[in-house]
Amino acid sequence: MKRVYTNDNVVLVGHLHSLLEANNIACHLRNINLTSGIGELPINECWPEIWIHDEANFNIAEKIIEDALSAATQHEAWQCLCGEKIDGQFDTCWSCGKTIDSQNTE
Repeated sequence: MKRVYTNDNVVLVGHLHSLLEANNIACHLRNINLTSGIGELPINECWPEIWIHDEANFNIAEKIIEDALSAATQHEAWQCLCGEKIDGQFDTCWSCGKTIDSQNTE
């Protein structure tokens, strides 16, 4: 077994774990419930971790994670028809509720 990823964001780690499993890479999570130990234990020792079972899959798993993380940051900011500027990671305007897809069809 080998650790392939760790982060303080439990939701992100859970998502990446699911992504690896969807790609048939056997893995499991560690430290999911250790956040309550922060203060008594070193903070980065409490972060959730993804461990792969077969080290032969390490490079593939690392590539899947890298691609997923880079895809999440590649979206450009956009301006809604109502005039609001929206950061690229969002696909719905917080002001009027229209989606980025509906902007192209009107």
